[in-house]
Amino acid sequence: MSLPTVETAVELGLRPEEYHKIVEILGRTPNFAELSIYSVMWSEHCSYKNSIIWLKKLPKEGPMMLAKAGEENAGLVDIGEGLACCFKIESHNHPSAIEPYQGAATGVGGINRDIFSMGARPIAQLNSLRFGNIGTDRTKWLVKGVVKGIGDYGNSFGIPTVGGEVYFDDCYETNILVNAMSVGIVEVGKTVSAVAEGVGNPVYIFGSRTGKDGIHGAAFASKDITEDSMEDLPAVQVGDPFWEKLILEASMELIASGAVVGMQDMGAAGITCSTCEMSAKSGTGMKIDLDKVPLRQDDMTDWEILLSESQERMLVIIDKGREADIEAILDKWDLLYANIGEVTENGRIEYWKDGALAADVPAHSLVLGGGAPVYEREWETPAYTNKIADFNMDEVPIPHNLKKVALFLTGLPNIASKKWVYHQYDSMVGTVNQSTNQPSDAAIVHIRGTERSLALTVDCNSRYVYADPEKGTAIAVSEAARNIVCSGGVPSAITNCLNFGNPYDKGVYWQFKNAIMGMKLACEKFGTPVTGGNVSFYNQNQEDGTAVYPTPTIGMVGLVEKQSHITTLGFKDEGDVIIMLGKEIVDLGSSQYVAKYHNISHSPCPYFDLDEEYKLQKTVKELIRTGKIKSCHDISEGGLFINLLESAMASGNGFDIATNLEERQDAYLFGEAQSRVVITIHAADMDAVTTLVHNHQLHYRKLGEVSGNSVCINDTDWGTVASFKEIYDNALENQLTARAAV
Repeated sequence: MSLPTVETAVELGLRPEEYHKIVEILGRTPNFAELSIYSVMWSEHCSYKNSIIWLKKLPKEGPMMLAKAGEENAGLVDIGEGLACCFKIESHNHPSAIEPYQGAATGVGGINRDIFSMGARPIAQLNSLRFGNIGTDRTKWLVKGVVKGIGDYGNSFGIPTVGGEVYFDDCYETNILVNAMSVGIVEVGKTVSAVAEGVGNPVYIFGSRTGKDGIHGAAFASKDITEDSMEDLPAVQVGDPFWEKLILEASMELIASGAVVGMQDMGAAGITCSTCEMSAKSGTGMKIDLDKVPLRQDDMTDWEILLSESQERMLVIIDKGREADIEAILDKWDLLYANIGEVTENGRIEYWKDGALAADVPAHSLVLGGGAPVYEREWETPAYTNKIADFNMDEVPIPHNLKKVALFLTGLPNIASKKWVYHQYDSMVGTVNQSTNQPSDAAIVHIRGTERSLALTVDCNSRYVYADPEKGTAIAVSEAARNIVCSGGVPSAITNCLNFGNPYDKGVYWQFKNAIMGMKLACEKFGTPVTGGNVSFYNQNQEDGTAVYPTPTIGMVGLVEKQSHITTLGFKDEGDVIIMLGKEIVDLGSSQYVAKYHNISHSPCPYFDLDEEYKLQKTVKELIRTGKIKSCHDISEGGLFINLLESAMASGNGFDIATNLEERQDAYLFGEAQSRVVITIHAADMDAVTTLVHNHQLHYRKLGEVSGNSVCINDTDWGTVASFKEIYDNALENQLTARAAV
């Protein structure tokens, strides 16, 4: 067989200069298997070659951090009482756009393996989903497939899905986003790292057989979607949650045996990635016999075995001499396994097949910090920002009938209830008990045997980020922290899933680098270091160049120290005083009201001041700890009106408020200016609460009170809470089941 050429490298997704660098590293022309190895390991999905220069600017240290970003497969923070929380979010965008059920299901499986490969038991899952026009047949098919894939896998695997978000915008029509987050618990000091230490130690593979599904999946995720992308269907993996459940339990028992040196799941780039990364991390090498890998098909070539991304597979390094102990555990759980090689000292990975050396590569050359390329792409401010600068709020007409606007927003898919989605997820499966079934701004999961709970959330308003990447991303971090604070928690750290278009597009790269700077500023302000995550570039249609809105999804974990701190969003009792904390700002920028009701696609990011946000959250934390807050809910999509309506619908109690009549009423009710929270308190606590707020020099307004079961604004009856709830609860399902637009 002739050796591959530069043209071959380009077909595999490498650049000509990268091919020449590989030749230089090896000191010879690579064979096809070796070139295939570099093509996946140097893909953006694995190497972060176009993003790492900016990712390094993010804060990675904090008082609760136990592992810095990049040190482990997932983030690790101390949550007290000898326990740590392990968490991470990742994307499975391209596979889900081609085959939504398996694409989403395997995304859930992969992120859970990242958690339990470290020795943590997954206890909760969240997800962030973005789709195109809800009126098209394709979007309806994608939504139903993705939701069913997540639900079937998570429910069968036995880990509850406790939170998430779902958005619809035309920019996601071709490139949907499926971001999955998993959270686990482990005792401090009992984690396992993805290392390959100890020359002569055996290398085991266990779990599912290796097949031809998922081959070149990492490379597939590192290029634009085109009309021919369906031909990449083999790059979509197939998952089995029941098999994964056995692997989870076996992994926990293997780690408990004390025989495990290192463990890593086989995600992107399969055997190649796990063997190379573990070796590079330890400065060792491996000798791997591909003939010993359990296969689904007998005719698989060396490079197919190396690049397969078949699901539910793990690589584990064990202490030599403990083989019998390990195999007994794997036999107990009825899992396939094989001893496929050993750790070596020369820093090279040797892959053998049919008695011949199929590939020989230095491990360090394949990973970040070694030989993998690092680029800083060119950027420029995109032309669309001129349209945003031209926005004039005074030119937006004020509707005569604001109740009509309220009804419209209540039924908007981006605002309305997502119960059609979450009813397909089991939020109580397994042994984890949620602290409350009452809705709160963040999901609350009780840590059994303690007074503590975890507060979990995923957040990103991509329309804000599109308008102003730096400010919009700072808002995403701030809203995640705000949701945790409003629920009674203290923010700990974040994981991120950075979804952008093609990094070679100068406008996209401008969005990316500014988003990173916004994340940096906000994370430093709130003391929430970045534990790791995922970069997903190439969410862009090659035919027309349309990219998704920049969507840096923030997954955040917080700690609720006492059960008494848990605060829900529903109104509690008639007569309770409703107070809005934060500045009253006349602002319509990037609101759902402007974008969807007035169909204005370009408007500025809403008002936001990071110092004010910090002051607001500090005040809310202190108020909650006085025990005087009866409900707490932040103002986000849909503005003040939707905030009040959601609190009303959660309890059935209505509200009677008076607005600031000096302002534009549409902006006051539906604008999305940031750093605002609505609380309710007992009337007798008014003086004590307002004194504390005043001491923090925070603006507030008494809006009115919880009243009956109707919605009353400025002495005008807008209808019953139940009538709004009927629209809110059924809007998404009605639109998903309606006939698609022609």
